[in-house]
This record gives sequence, structure tokens and C-alpha cells, in this order.
Amino acid sequence: MKIIDMHCDTLLECYRNSSHMLSNNAGHISVDKLLQGNALAQFFAIFISPEEKASMDPYDIFNKVYETYKTQLELNSDYIKPALCAQDIISNSEDSKISSILAVEDGVILEDKIERVQEVFDKGVRLITLTWNFENSIGYPCSDDPEEHSLGLKAFGIDVVAEMNRLGMLIDVSHLSEGGFYDVAKHSRKPFVASHSCARALCNHRRNLTDDQLKVLGNQGGLVGVNFYSAFLKEDSEYATIGQIVEHVKYMVNKAGMESVGLGSDFDGIDCELEFSDYASYPLLLDALSKHFTEDQLDMICNGNAFRVLKENLGK
Repeated sequence: MKIIDMHCDTLLECYRNSSHMLSNNAGHISVDKLLQGNALAQFFAIFISPEEKASMDPYDIFNKVYETYKTQLELNSDYIKPALCAQDIISNSEDSKISSILAVEDGVILEDKIERVQEVFDKGVRLITLTWNFENSIGYPCSDDPEEHSLGLKAFGIDVVAEMNRLGMLIDVSHLSEGGFYDVAKHSRKPFVASHSCARALCNHRRNLTDDQLKVLGNQGGLVGVNFYSAFLKEDSEYATIGQIVEHVKYMVNKAGMESVGLGSDFDGIDCELEFSDYASYPLLLDALSKHFTEDQLDMICNGNAFRVLKENLGK
């Protein structure tokens, strides 16, 4: 069963540490581990981290990590190749190559400049997570404060949604406030995603989606990628189990629909202990999921739903 994983933070590790190579490293994701885990496509996020922001402009961070991305792909061109549309994933697979899809985690890089959406699209970005854990020019992050959590998109954020729709970029609401989520649902003409989130009913964390959010996401043809971080799977947990992940997948399928659940591990961005060690162990999770879903349903969770959303956004 081939995997499309909607989110990882591996690129930042490669940027920070010159010895951390995409080909082989001690983290969750490497080319070797992608091959062992039967990857079809991996979304690689350029995370605009507070650590780098302390001394660098957000757009400069993007561009520097982007150069790392290009270098790592060149070094591993025998095994992995960029995908700019859904058809590229098929073509790359036929050429025995894993597809790499570039993403940005935190739209802070836009800095009230709408033309930057086009600029990063031209560099290959196909998904932007609108916010991270801080307010930016687009909107507000999720919060434990109900008043703050209800804050919606700013006027610029609504413009960003329209521009991303025009270009065919995936709008990602993971980390976004609940008010922002509903504004995206109101203004987006295309399916949007929560690339790495879980179910609030099973774990009451601000980052997780309520039943109504899951329903809205499903009704609009969107996708939620289950996150493997222990704190999003079970309250006060520091150990992520396969069983916990399976329960979130089952629950979100029940609320959002079979067509709207996928995988968004957050590998190399999570620091909890895992029952399975890294991407190479994905088959263990699929084996557990196979006890609850048919082969066709499992194929949808693993890759079909993500492929559909990409195609419906990019038009090819």
C-alpha cells in the first residue's frame, strides 16, 4: 500500500545540521526510510521556526531552507523527484521515484504581500499552513482562550484564500483558530485540508478538530491528515501508540467521511516516544488499520484521498 504523508518537518533538520542528509539520518524520515515505508509522495514543509525568526526575516528563512530543499533533491535525484501536480505523482511513480511536494508551515512569510503567494507557487510550493502558533497577517492561531479561538481571518487572509484558490494551492488550516477555520470554509471555492490534526472529541487539545469542523471539512470535500504526536492523540500522553492513531482515524472517518481522512504524521516535528520508530515502520500502522477497513478504504486513507484533493485544487 503506497503512502502520501501530508506533513513532515525534515527540511528544517537538514538546514540546521549539514550532516543531517535526506539520504540517510537518525530522524524519522530519510530516503531509505521512505523506500522501506513504501512512500508514494511526501509533503515536505518549510517550517518558519521561532528559533530562526529570532535572528532572521521569515521570508529569508523560507528562501534559505528552500535552497537546502533543492540541494537535497539534487543529491537524491535517483530516488525522489518534485511533484507540482497530481499527474506528476503518477509519472514519478511510473519512473520508480518518490514524489516530493513542497509546503510552507506558517503563512507569516507573506507579510501582507499578496504577490508572494505567486512567488512561492512558482518555486514549487503547493500547500501553505496559514498560521503556526502565533498571529500573522493572515489570521490567528488556535487557542485555549475561547475568545481568541473564535477570531477569524483578517482581510488579507481572505485575499490569500482567493489567491491560493486561483493558483490551485492547498489551504491548510492546521494550527488555525476555529474562527479562521470557518472563514476558510466560507470563502474557499476548493477543498481545503488540515494536514496534521486529530479529533478533539478523543483528545481535548486546541490543535484538534471538533466534530462540527470534521463534518464541515468532509462536506466541502476536504481532508484531515491524522497527526502522530502523542499530545494530540491522548491527553497528557508522552507515548504515541498505533492503537491511538487507529482510533482517531476511525473516529474522523465516522465524522468527516471515508473520502476525507488521510495521513499527516508530523514526522521530524514531534518529539514524543512512538510505538513505531519512524517512516520505515508505516507498514505496522497499515496492518492495524487493515483490521478495520477494507483494502479499497485503506487505499483511500493511504493515498487516494490526498491525491483527489491535490487534483481538485490543481485541476490536473
